[in-house]
Amino acid sequence: MHIHLIWAQDANAAIGKAGTLPWHYPEDLKNFKKLTIGNTIIMGRKTWDSLPIKPLPNRHNIVISSKNQCNVDSYTSIDLCIQDLKKNKSIKDVFIIGGMSIYKYFYKYAQSLHITFIDKVYSETDTFFPISLEQIKIDFQCTSNQKISEELSFTKWIPK
Repeated sequence: MHIHLIWAQDANAAIGKAGTLPWHYPEDLKNFKKLTIGNTIIMGRKTWDSLPIKPLPNRHNIVISSKNQCNVDSYTSIDLCIQDLKKNKSIKDVFIIGGMSIYKYFYKYAQSLHITFIDKVYSETDTFFPISLEQIKIDFQCTSNQKISEELSFTKWIPK
């Protein structure tokens, strides 16, 4: 099982504002869909609550929360979730899609990072990626950097 972390961040490492994305880039949403479609995605309850469409279609949605959630596979234990996923040999790729505490927990298990860099600062953001870019550069190497527009770059990172 290959664990991927996927997120977009602005120039200040912001990833959220009041429980939503502070930006709208159709190219980023298409890239997210292309990478995650047909795979398992894991998120925290706040990320689940923020989704405009639940569950995200054509993906196995899993929510990690202190309480079981209705209408979606959910776990109150990350360790139990990982154990169950490892038992299922048909699961090849798992994408961690947020939020902050879920990213922080899974970072040490990540075998690849998919980061969309937004070369812009968004005001009044309140949620930031929990690991600094400096630390990411110590732990991972960038293997792909695709400039999509003046503001947007898609990158992929693997452990050093």
